[in-house]
Amino acid sequence: MIEKKYLFTSESVTEGHPDKVCDQIADSILDAILANDPHAKVACEVCATTGLVLVMGEITADTYVDIQGIVRRTVEDIGYNRGKIGFDAENLAVLVAINEQSPDIAMGVRDGEGAGDQGLMFGFASNENEYYMPSPIIYAHRIAKKLADVRKAGAVDYLRPDGKSQVTVEYDEAHHVKRIDSVVVSTQHSEQVTQEELATFVINHVIREVIPEKLLDDETKFYINPTGRFVIGGPKGDSGLTGRKIIVDTYGGYARHGGGAFSGKDPTKVDRSASYLARYIAKNLVAAGYADQLEVGLSYVIGCSDPTSIMINAYGTEKVDINTIIGAIRTHFNLTPQGIISEFDLRRPIYRQVSCYGHFGRNDLDLPWEKLNKVDVLKAYIKK
Repeated sequence: MIEKKYLFTSESVTEGHPDKVCDQIADSILDAILANDPHAKVACEVCATTGLVLVMGEITADTYVDIQGIVRRTVEDIGYNRGKIGFDAENLAVLVAINEQSPDIAMGVRDGEGAGDQGLMFGFASNENEYYMPSPIIYAHRIAKKLADVRKAGAVDYLRPDGKSQVTVEYDEAHHVKRIDSVVVSTQHSEQVTQEELATFVINHVIREVIPEKLLDDETKFYINPTGRFVIGGPKGDSGLTGRKIIVDTYGGYARHGGGAFSGKDPTKVDRSASYLARYIAKNLVAAGYADQLEVGLSYVIGCSDPTSIMINAYGTEKVDINTIIGAIRTHFNLTPQGIISEFDLRRPIYRQVSCYGHFGRNDLDLPWEKLNKVDVLKAYIKK
């Protein structure tokens, strides 16, 4: 009998990737505003290119923040701190084009009671690992973060901030992780390092440090800087824009995405807060034994509190019927925008920390939407 298997691939990027530079700036501005005005309305967008950062959007707040200073500190923290790298925190042109939130939108939101926009949001969870996440995106994130960690620790002097990772996982028919089929790492570097030296370091001190050795075998393929050169990077090599890495931010393409970005948005924007809720629901239901994999879809209308629909997809792994799952959601989760904000205490500066390496499956952070505090009541619900 031929053994059935399939491959799935996800990618991640480092904090020096131009799109992620913009996400971090946007969330840093959001955090600074929420620290002084928790009820501020923020929709901050950022774009970056050689020598320039443009901050734009709609912000209504009873506080002042030094946007130029926040931009420069964030860029410095990422590691773009000298012109030779191609992007320099001290010598950036920072342009600010901010307007107040539209009064038509403000009328519908009513201080968090109504959704700040229409849209559909998805959350996903799987019991294939301790993170309740698809394994390819977990390993891709861990590689990208390790690249930044070794660079900042000074393990070598030739790594630069920009970088990407990609991991292909082989699953068996029962959706168990069998092995890693391939790993791709592209990292910005100095002129001096050789391709061989770079590849040896990345394989031994990045990839093998974060991927379990049992998943790597003689047939695992490593692609390190496959073009052979990556000296020009960051916003000099490619312009950056907020919200252009929404698949990296979520489930690596394994689950659906409603299309709304997260960074720079206050929690009245349900494309952020309701996506956090959908993940929270899915994770707690899977942990409670309702299914091995679960996707939760919610949809909202601007100005209205309750979602217009709840969608469930258990990929055939459900242990109880779908109507029971929906009943548990309606019974034990507050689905209104104000309920989400209250449940997760979202009117506080917690967003810069998730602007890189994923908003979900972050066991390294104390994120309210990652908590498994509904498991007991959900188990009790199906025992009635």
